[in-house]
Amino acid sequence: MAPAQASAEDQTQRLIAAGKKNYDVIGVDVADEQVISPVIDELMDEGIKVMTFSSSDAAPGCKRIAYVGNTHNYEDGADLTEALCEKLGYKGKVAILVGSVGAPCHEDRARGARDTIAKYSDMEIMATEYDMDSVDIAYDLTKKILDDCPDLDGIVCCNMSNPVGAARAITESENHAVIVGMDHDEEALRYLNDGTIYCLGVQDCYSIGFDTIQTALKIADGNRAGKLFPEKTDEITTVIYQEDAALMLEILYGDIS
Repeated sequence: MAPAQASAEDQTQRLIAAGKKNYDVIGVDVADEQVISPVIDELMDEGIKVMTFSSSDAAPGCKRIAYVGNTHNYEDGADLTEALCEKLGYKGKVAILVGSVGAPCHEDRARGARDTIAKYSDMEIMATEYDMDSVDIAYDLTKKILDDCPDLDGIVCCNMSNPVGAARAITESENHAVIVGMDHDEEALRYLNDGTIYCLGVQDCYSIGFDTIQTALKIADGNRAGKLFPEKTDEITTVIYQEDAALMLEILYGDIS
């Protein structure tokens, strides 16, 4: 399998290099569907088998053989934001940390967040920033947002890194903005456990990995999407809260403290 999500430029170079190494199947977690999809098409035209996996599929019409992962990123963003809006009583000032420019999963979650906030007249988006999937950049952006809007009420975090950066910044400030975000980073789960983060949308990464390998093996054997595996395998996301954090830490990280 080729490396998972990197910058679109790095991923392009890695894909081109992988195409020269006679792999049976190349798996791609798409960093930018507009940049990466044409490269996938070129590899497929050369007879190289390519599938996509994780949280980001290629662009519609891409020639990739199959996708295994999250097919509902928009809904995840909407669900998390709805939880935030309910917690705030459907009024307040909110910021959105998106993640990487062009990453389908990040962009779709942010779109779900914006559409949900737009339903409520007393909710207002104060800032939308791209942290490029960096904890440090998310921290810096959150600090700047808090400087610009000290009465911020909530933050929607659209990837695995930015809930951590946002929570670090919030714990250092006198602000008590409600944070919602994605996935199961250990530090994020600790912030969930102590109440700094309100809820997290946790993807079933074990199933994504298992089903990806199963599908890749079938593709390597010359099979196409159909009876043996679907063209898209949809994996679940579960929204968890403070009361769920300790068990998740134990399951994923062996933390029983």
